Amino acid sequence: MTTSTGPQQETAKLRRGFGWLAALGVILVVAGLVGLVYTGVATLTSMLLFGWLLLIGGAVGLLHAVQARGTNFFWLGVIVAALNIAAGVVVIRKPDESAAALTMFAALLFLTAGLFRLVGSLVVRGPQFGWTLLLGAFDLLLGILVLGNWPSSSQYVIGTFFSLALLFDGLGLLATGYGGRRIVGMVSERLTSGDTESGGETERGGGSDDGRPAGAGDEADEGAVKPVRPE
Repeated sequence: MTTSTGPQQETAKLRRGFGWLAALGVILVVAGLVGLVYTGVATLTSMLLFGWLLLIGGAVGLLHAVQARGTNFFWLGVIVAALNIAAGVVVIRKPDESAAALTMFAALLFLTAGLFRLVGSLVVRGPQFGWTLLLGAFDLLLGILVLGNWPSSSQYVIGTFFSLALLFDGLGLLATGYGGRRIVGMVSERLTSGDTESGGETERGGGSDDGRPAGAGDEADEGAVKPVRPE
């Protein structure tokens, strides 16, 4: 039986790829759980990360704007890049104040979204009336709680949201990696069993058309007695 190494190599690559996804998922899940325990550290870490992303994005945007000088969007690109750089510097230098401002903004967003969902569900009364009403009430209650405890809530709100995002992303990657490795293993087993069955049928198919083994007909013909013709 001859087996090509190409499909086996591709299967091994796929299994390694899904394995890396599962490993990354485990790391994100662990980071999310640690962040939920130490919400203050998670808030500070997320704000510093956010500031550095703004700073790097502003520098890259400024570089693109300089490369595109002479066009109509040059000054717009420069202004947007400068604002990103300035916001990044402020967030990095004062992460606590930035977290408080971002928490206030998140609370206002929750309040606005909750009010719109409540009013919309009561006015439209569509097929998802109950779910929309429940989500609107939840957003409104969350916004009131965050805004009522502000600015002390800024020490854990951003970190909690950041940790929950890491946790759910990690669970998604873990499920994808584990499920992908399982599917690849099942497909590989099917292909291997199919090659084995086809090879066995080929080896058993070496007989003649009338069901006799190869060469048996010739030996029988040679050993047969030829009839004697009458004189």
